[in-house]
Amino acid sequence: MNSGVQHVTKVRLLYKTILRLHQGLPEALQTLGDNYVKDEFKRHKKCNPVETAQFMMEWTHYAVSLANQLGMNEPRPELDVGSYIDEKTLEHMREDQVVQLYELLMATKGAKEQ
Repeated sequence: MNSGVQHVTKVRLLYKTILRLHQGLPEALQTLGDNYVKDEFKRHKKCNPVETAQFMMEWTHYAVSLANQLGMNEPRPELDVGSYIDEKTLEHMREDQVVQLYELLMATKGAKEQ
């Protein structure tokens, strides 16, 4: 299998894994998360190799973190998902990334209230 095919296979596996993990979220958050993931993967389809490596690393971290929060390793009596972003990380983000995070925050607050 050549490296191009291997890469596509890894991306597809990560994408499907995340969508499967989202099935453990409340319905409104699942829909929001699925739409966000689909958009992000679509928008990064043709990014350069450096961005691709960062993208895959961050989404893999997200998948592992969500699996732990959903209790995939050990059952948890209550659902507590998400994590805080420290100020140092925020300072390194581009303005459009901060705006996107804020919009996601507002969307999740709306989803929780439904």
